Amino acid sequence: MPKWDWLEKPATPFNRGFALRVAAKALALFALCNLAFALLDPLPALSRISVYNGLAPGRARLSYGEDPARSYSLSLDNLDALFAAHEVAAPKAADEFRVLFVGDSATWGWLLRPEETLTGQINAAGYTLADGRRVRAYNLGYPVMSLTKDLLLLDYAMRYEPDMVVWPVTLESFPRARPPFAGAPQSFDKQLFPPLVQHNPGPVRRLIDAYGLDLDPNDPRFVDLTFTDKTLIGQRRALADWLRLQLYGAAWAATGIDQVYPATYTPRQEDFDDAGVTRFGDLEAQPLTEDLLAFDVLRAGIARAGEAGAPVLLVNEPMFISAGKNSDIRYNAFYPRWAYDDYHARLVEMAEANGWRLLDLWDAVTGGDAFTDSAVHLTPEATGQVSEQIAGAVLKLAEE
Repeated sequence: MPKWDWLEKPATPFNRGFALRVAAKALALFALCNLAFALLDPLPALSRISVYNGLAPGRARLSYGEDPARSYSLSLDNLDALFAAHEVAAPKAADEFRVLFVGDSATWGWLLRPEETLTGQINAAGYTLADGRRVRAYNLGYPVMSLTKDLLLLDYAMRYEPDMVVWPVTLESFPRARPPFAGAPQSFDKQLFPPLVQHNPGPVRRLIDAYGLDLDPNDPRFVDLTFTDKTLIGQRRALADWLRLQLYGAAWAATGIDQVYPATYTPRQEDFDDAGVTRFGDLEAQPLTEDLLAFDVLRAGIARAGEAGAPVLLVNEPMFISAGKNSDIRYNAFYPRWAYDDYHARLVEMAEANGWRLLDLWDAVTGGDAFTDSAVHLTPEATGQVSEQIAGAVLKLAEE
């Protein structure tokens, strides 16, 4: 039998027809893979696979960041991946009293290290209940102000067997514009503004329907995936984000860093110019009715947690109160006095009328040096003071 000589040309030389057949088969296989991916929709199941709480410790807060190379964290809209990477996804201990914190960047801990946040300092204090259970707090805050975003995260988190929910809120999370409501520009709306809300239309619409929320389920900002969007090509960004989150697990485990800590930052504003000094967003002074403030979303969150047997402690967040120019008109960069005072009165009234448990800490932190780059972002020391007050209310509520 003659031996094959690799240096000789094959009996059937390469030709255009052969190349076209190979290309056609490859294209057909690629199309088949994309079709199968769209039909099977494996991304949710894949997203629940995580190196965290196994090869790497669970994250102390939900992943968020725009500079992954420095923060070892990134912003993504995949709820399954976000929670699978969080320490709350670990099994609940038998002696654990599990407390979930939802809220905005003040809860998440902007410019704070994980151990300096509200939940970090509560856990470090080692609180226990009379029955011996350890109070274990989990940080499920997320840096965008919106009650609907909080409700979305709270709803998902109910699968982790909470014993209590703590929900810090402030006026900036309440605004909504309900077209064609006169005088409420679209820029005023906070409920459907967060990308996390817009990219999870299914869960949000279920909440709208279940609790009769005064939000438009057909809002054009919702991102509904087409069949093409669900293919392998269409989901390539989501898959890449999931993979990057897993790869950052080693850096998180080694450093405990999950956000960028700048050497300097612009301090919260103290003085306010005359122009627009009375405006709340784009609104001039007017009553902040329920058409403008999403108390129904707050009510839905309390009901949702109650269905899981978890009472909710509302916390009216501490905020900076300026003593600078025009401080008689504005409390801070967020709020003119007329708007915040109206909201504050309504919140207290609604809590009393509905039996909501409210810890009102709006003016509990004094001194401008207790705040960092925002009217609601606290220093580690001030956060510790607030954490003690919240912990006291948690212990009291837990023993009722």
